[in-house]
Amino acid sequence: MTETTPEVQRAPEPLVADIEQQLSALFRRARSASMMMARRVHPDMDAAGYALISQVEFMGGAGAGVRASDVAQSLGLDKSTVSRGITQLESLGLLERIGDPDDGRARLLKLTDVGAERFNALRAQRQLEFRAIFNGWNPDDLSDLGRLLGRLNGDLT
Repeated sequence: MTETTPEVQRAPEPLVADIEQQLSALFRRARSASMMMARRVHPDMDAAGYALISQVEFMGGAGAGVRASDVAQSLGLDKSTVSRGITQLESLGLLERIGDPDDGRARLLKLTDVGAERFNALRAQRQLEFRAIFNGWNPDDLSDLGRLLGRLNGDLT
């Protein structure tokens, strides 16, 4: 008896084309929004700095700090790229390096008080804007959107 593998179902081309077009539009808007949000945190910060500060805040949770190498890995960036960004954010007074309590030789990244205040104010404003957009959405649609975006993000990594 021979085993057969189930046939892989292929996504219909028109659906893939439509999704690609919608994601392209979303990515363009996201790049533009990242730049605007970066400028709202600090007028001299760029979109890459915003991604970096967001990741430090997300991974560092409650001000504990995070290793630069972990931030680089999570963003899929080279350590030297992250290092340049850290230097810029430090010079803007938004990010600082602190001693690692578990390893006296290592340094951790965390937002300064000013950086955390500005980032959290922006995040609160952004959440208000999203609430206004999603107010008219059905809760099941919101649940599906969150689940599907999570799946897409997982598949993209």
